Amino acid sequence: MCPYRLVLEHVTSRWGVLILIALLDRPHRFSELRRAIGRVSEKMLAQTLQTLERDGLVHRDAKPVIPPRVDYSLTDLGREAAEQVRDLANWTQDRMGEVRKAREAYDADAARRDR
Repeated sequence: MCPYRLVLEHVTSRWGVLILIALLDRPHRFSELRRAIGRVSEKMLAQTLQTLERDGLVHRDAKPVIPPRVDYSLTDLGREAAEQVRDLANWTQDRMGEVRKAREAYDADAARRDR
């Protein structure tokens, strides 16, 4: 797999998109990020954060306090990617009515063909 395709996969993955968009607002702690995203397991969130950190998109700031505190934020590169992903998410939301109509037309045509 081409290296850029792998990064594209990380950025546009189900959880990658949601993490990047959530971090656009402000840094989050792990538990805050999990609540903001919803329905993601701790394991999947941790893996996705680690992948995005490795790609240089997310910064992990572990503070040596008790109890330990870890904040996640976007790097400059991550902010740039997150803004692009947010624009795509907004476009999707804005055009959902048209997508719904297209799906209904497709399904109706498919049902006629299958008769």
